[in-house]
Amino acid sequence: MGERVRPTQGPAGRTARLRAAYGAAPWHLVLVTAVIVLAGWVALRLAQEATFGRMLLWFVGAVIAHDLVLFPVYASVDRVLRAVVRGRVALLNHLRVPALGTALLFVVYAPGILRWGETTHEAATGQTQRPYLLRWLALSAALFLLSALAYALRRRRQSSGQRSESA
Repeated sequence: MGERVRPTQGPAGRTARLRAAYGAAPWHLVLVTAVIVLAGWVALRLAQEATFGRMLLWFVGAVIAHDLVLFPVYASVDRVLRAVVRGRVALLNHLRVPALGTALLFVVYAPGILRWGETTHEAATGQTQRPYLLRWLALSAALFLLSALAYALRRRRQSSGQRSESA
């Protein structure tokens, strides 16, 4: 029958046992603990704010909107993209990155793009929200164009490398 291997003694053995039990390096545990302590300190500071209830409501709403609405949407889009590109991971990533940039820009600038609060914005800045949509579309097109250019250069480099190896 097989003998049971005993872990080494000393600090290396303790580190190995911690890694096996925790699933990551000890520095990861220390870092996660520090971040949780920092988040708790911030939460205690915010709890003393008069607007804490509104902030908590917005946070919970954002979590629910992401987990129940946005995540299923972009997971479905990613699944469709995977089916379309059929295993070409480089192409898939060259589509994901500009799509993510476009989505993040939309989330940040949605009030301007969709012209929410147009009168308030104009009263505060003296400018209209009309350029937001065109600028967002132009920036999104530029992101996809740059990604397509990078993909084309990558493919060209790969094909020239394969030709030089076969010669």
